Amino acid sequence: MNIPFLSLKDVTAKYADEIHEAVLRVVDSGWYLQGKENAQFEQHYAEYIGTKHCIGCANGLDALIWIFRAYIEMGVMQPGDEVIVPANTYIATILAITENGLVPILVEPRLDTLQIDDSLIEERITERTKAICIVHLYGRNACTNHILNLCKQYNLKLVEDNAQAHGCRFNGNRTGSLGSAAGHSFYPGKNLGALGDGGAVTTDDDELAVAILALANYGSHKKYVFKYTGRNSRLDEIQAAVLDVKLRHLDEDLKARQAIAAYYYDNINNPLITLPTRLSDTENVYHLFPILVTSTSPLGDCGAGSLRDKLQKYLEENGVGTVIHYPIAPHKQECYVNEVWNTPQLSLPITEQIADCELSLPMGSTMTMEQVVEVVRLINEWKGE
Repeated sequence: MNIPFLSLKDVTAKYADEIHEAVLRVVDSGWYLQGKENAQFEQHYAEYIGTKHCIGCANGLDALIWIFRAYIEMGVMQPGDEVIVPANTYIATILAITENGLVPILVEPRLDTLQIDDSLIEERITERTKAICIVHLYGRNACTNHILNLCKQYNLKLVEDNAQAHGCRFNGNRTGSLGSAAGHSFYPGKNLGALGDGGAVTTDDDELAVAILALANYGSHKKYVFKYTGRNSRLDEIQAAVLDVKLRHLDEDLKARQAIAAYYYDNINNPLITLPTRLSDTENVYHLFPILVTSTSPLGDCGAGSLRDKLQKYLEENGVGTVIHYPIAPHKQECYVNEVWNTPQLSLPITEQIADCELSLPMGSTMTMEQVVEVVRLINEWKGE
């Protein structure tokens, strides 16, 4: 049986008629940028997330970049200020911080949740700290009441990287509406994915929204008038139209993912496999289903990835696609080796262990239960060889 990690062709085919109609409508309209499709999707997505504003942009990295850049333009932050961020995130989160001359303060995650350890945050707060950036990694909610209280106590901005968690909730509210602003990615493989790159910022802050709208349009809020040195970072009409179609079906697709995850949680039984703490379906939309592959359970050594790599090879030989998220931690990447905040190179053993042990299993709204059962069977039969 061939079980792909994620079949984007199948995902698109699921709503093909509606998507084709939407694309054709844009093609025939003759209006391809900053038109009514973009405005309609921004309105619908803001309503879905629960914020006043949604500003479409070119991709999820740009969404985060514009948030921090806008805060600098507004005088809320300045280069050299610090942003607390989970150490085990995808590098884009940290790139958005350093792109703006801000200093990332990397905080270890918890091994059981794979999210930032909120008990370690307060000790890293200094007079230069201006924000906490949480990442709802894998589709798992990363926010806690303690983080919200720290932001209030120290007057910090809470920035959400919601690239992987469209539809997730915390305390009844959707991620992307919990803090000061949030960046979203619509990369094709996301739960809400376009047919190319796309991103957005959501916020309730009127001034921030106006600044981001200008920054992503060359720095202009009025034609040929430039307040900022911005860039061209816009969501095009075709992507907006496609996203609006898929947004209508997002909650339905999330239920399919949650059913797959439930089977994984209920049936994976291998002493070499550790699953992250199971959250309620409101707090996990399962963009990914990560497991940790170690020599013993609870977590032991994984031999710098060798055991994880053996499982990946075994599954591949049996027709099952998997992906490692992410094999090299950000502080170990060449681009950050000589940064002041990483000299001498940070020692982050939990982050490094996750990088060595993590493997993501197939997950998607078009997987069949027959495929899910086969993945579990293969995992349970694996002996570590």
